[in-house]
Amino acid sequence: MVICFLPEGCMEVKSNGLHEVDAQANVHHVVKAAHDELRQLLLQRAEIMKRIGTVKQTIAGLADLFGEEALGEDLLELIDRKPNGRQPGFTKACRRVLMEMRRPLGAREVCAELERQAPAILARHKDPLASVTTVLNRLVDYGEARSLSNDRGRRVWEWVSEPEQAVAAMGARIPA
Repeated sequence: MVICFLPEGCMEVKSNGLHEVDAQANVHHVVKAAHDELRQLLLQRAEIMKRIGTVKQTIAGLADLFGEEALGEDLLELIDRKPNGRQPGFTKACRRVLMEMRRPLGAREVCAELERQAPAILARHKDPLASVTTVLNRLVDYGEARSLSNDRGRRVWEWVSEPEQAVAAMGARIPA
């Protein structure tokens, strides 16, 4: 059996009468190729998400300097500054807090900032601290944030602002 990756993103399976040992070697080769491709795509995703965050930070800074009216409604909505009639997502809100604070924050600090900015978001969660911690760890997995230990040994998270940091952050998650 031979499994080939096609440019369209599909796999083609062919039977060509190979011996069992050859088939296992081919499966190992295909698994390795799939693993390598997945790793590359995850790195690309991390770089793209980081770049999106950096551009959003830049636009938010411009809005702070020149006023939100200079941006227009569409752009304000894209950077999560314009209410769109629904409660913003929990992950988006956590992401925004990390981006705007521009320093490492503990989960309790993120909760406090969410309580200040959008208390209704926290009210929907049975255990807001656990929910925030989960989201922050996901942001690390996505390469958008990194997890560190502060001077008291407590876990804190910070927004990743350089492409090299985004790639490094994917491997920098501190186990809970």
